[in-house]
Amino acid sequence: MYYTAEYSSPVGRITLASDGENIVGLWLEGQKYFAATLDGEAREASLPVLEDARRWLDIYFSGKEPDFQLPLAPRGSEFRQTVWGLLLEIPYGKTVTYGELSKKLEAKLGRKTSARAVGGAVGHNPISIIIPCHRVVGTDGSLTGYAGGVDKKIQLLRLEGAEI
Repeated sequence: MYYTAEYSSPVGRITLASDGENIVGLWLEGQKYFAATLDGEAREASLPVLEDARRWLDIYFSGKEPDFQLPLAPRGSEFRQTVWGLLLEIPYGKTVTYGELSKKLEAKLGRKTSARAVGGAVGHNPISIIIPCHRVVGTDGSLTGYAGGVDKKIQLLRLEGAEI
C-alpha cells in the first residue's frame, strides 16, 4: 500500500508518495514517468513522513537549503540506486555534467559506464527535487534532459542560485 499527498509549488502541482515510513516518489504534474514506480494501491493520506516532506519543500521553495534529510526509498535497479545516491552528493546550488557523474560512477563500480546509461538512470529518478536530478547538465553546460521539463529545471536551478 502506498500513500500520497499533493503539494502546490512554484513549479506546479507535486505528488508525493510514501510506503508509510519513507518517501518513495515525488513527481511534478505532467512529468515523464509520473508515478511509474507505484505498482500497488495508493490512497491519499496525512502521514508524518509526508508532512515532513511538505516542510522540506516549504524550506526548499523559500530559497533555502533544507537542513534535514528525509527517509528515502526509491525503487529501481542496483545501477539506478547507485546513480541516485551520487545525485544526493551534488551540493545545493551546484551542477555536474553527465560525464562527471559517469566518471564518479565508474570509480564507485570499478567498471566503465556510459554517460547515456547514467542519463537513463537520472531520467528515471522517482523522487525529483529531493534527489536532485535537476542539477545534472550536458557536457557543455546545456540544460537538457529533465523529466519535469527544461523550464522547470531552469526554475529550480535559479531558485538555488546555480550558475546556468
